[in-house]
Amino acid sequence: MIRRLVPRLVASPPARVLLTRGPLAVGVVDRFVAGPTDADAVAATARLADLGLRASVDLLGEGVTRPDDALATVLAYLRLLDLADRAGIAAGLDVSVKLSALGQAVPRDGRKLSYENAAEICARAAAVNATVTVDMEDHTTTDATLDTVVELRRDFPSVGAVVQAQLLRTEGDCRDLARAGSRVRLCKGAYREPAGTVHRGRPAVRVAYARCLGILLAGPGYPMIATHDPALIGVAGRLAAELRRAPATYEYQLLYGVRPAEQRRLAATGATVRVYLPYGPDSVPYLTRRLVEKPANVLLAVRALGSRRGV
Repeated sequence: MIRRLVPRLVASPPARVLLTRGPLAVGVVDRFVAGPTDADAVAATARLADLGLRASVDLLGEGVTRPDDALATVLAYLRLLDLADRAGIAAGLDVSVKLSALGQAVPRDGRKLSYENAAEICARAAAVNATVTVDMEDHTTTDATLDTVVELRRDFPSVGAVVQAQLLRTEGDCRDLARAGSRVRLCKGAYREPAGTVHRGRPAVRVAYARCLGILLAGPGYPMIATHDPALIGVAGRLAAELRRAPATYEYQLLYGVRPAEQRRLAATGATVRVYLPYGPDSVPYLTRRLVEKPANVLLAVRALGSRRGV
């Protein structure tokens, strides 16, 4: 019931104000989002580096329907990469891009436009020794997104793909993607999808994630294990040990603001840990998915607000 109510609640104008400009914004936005600007993202990336953590930076925004808006997204990513390069932290940085923010839904030529925009970002990233990962969105865009990844990899082999364990099709996608040089982020999935396309219930999704994880770790690619689930992190560690995977051949990914102590703990074991770092002024859709995925995040934010007030 909470998973159905939260999107409606957060979509209301008063809730948007509360999340982005009201008192709760101090607890919600500051905890889960680096800030509204490029400089905020670069500063947060530098702080993570000081802790031995890498970053995958995501400019928040999606569902663009005008070419000019898609171009604005491209220019923002180029500025981010240039700023990171000048700060000396671009090498090893990853940027996550959503094709819907790059024009995929623009009428008539959206597919071509989003590819060209993504390729421009990939070229700049390659020039500063950074990488690009193409985020996955709802199930209706899965085929188009994976096809675009294949096209991008012809010129930029390091481009990463994302798959969502909750989708019934993902085990097959993992088999297709588990190839040498293939970077694949495996997450559970935070989009609400129709019956018949997904595994239902947390236990079923967890089992599906473990199966997909086994496929990726057994292959010659570079798995990116995106989960906060302690049980699945444990499964990943055991599988990596059994398969004799060197720490440099895979990585853990956790969200900014979620289980920071676990991020540092994993890094201290010698594992590669990357933090998914969102930034930008349009934070509400992202925060909605975080709250739907785990409504307890609301309590974390309220506690953060209270602690700052000395409560």
